[in-house]
Amino acid sequence: MTERTATVSRDTKETQITVSVNLDGQGQLNGESGVPFLDHMLDQVARHGLIDLDIQAQGDLHIDDHHTVEDLGITLGQAFAEAIGDKRGIYRYGHAYVPLDEALSRVVVDFSGRAGLFMNVEFTRAQIGRLDTQLFWEFFQGFVNHARVTLHIDNLKGFNAHHQAETIFKAFGRALRMAVAEDPRMAGQMPSTKGCL
Repeated sequence: MTERTATVSRDTKETQITVSVNLDGQGQLNGESGVPFLDHMLDQVARHGLIDLDIQAQGDLHIDDHHTVEDLGITLGQAFAEAIGDKRGIYRYGHAYVPLDEALSRVVVDFSGRAGLFMNVEFTRAQIGRLDTQLFWEFFQGFVNHARVTLHIDNLKGFNAHHQAETIFKAFGRALRMAVAEDPRMAGQMPSTKGCL
């Protein structure tokens, strides 16, 4: 099997970020973003997606977390796009329902080549720790624009904002794991009648 790995760096006046991914990893997260709750969520993506992530990030956190969170989504999306290659032989679609106590979320992803985020989440708190819950949308928007995927995120139940977020990120990891997995029946073919994605 060809290694499906990539390392991407993004260097702006606001952030300096390097992300490495291994789509066929062991579920390990190394490094940190400087935003503790986001690190906790990325650990969920790695563990439940069986994706190895290495993140090195410096950002203008003295202003707020916005640029770091958004740019991490962008850089992660770029790394996924590079690691997945031409998408031959993958399942392409992935979905997951994940509960955590009273919370339940559904995430569906399509490595379609078309960027689209459809996120239906009403967080019950404006902040989790110090992280503004509006920034989750910015993270996922950055990811879909640069991974070129269609992503549907629905929080179906939940009143604890931490649980809402955690079910979303765990389901995101599981959906990614399903979508990027190699389909033995596809046998290296393009998973599209168009012949490209």
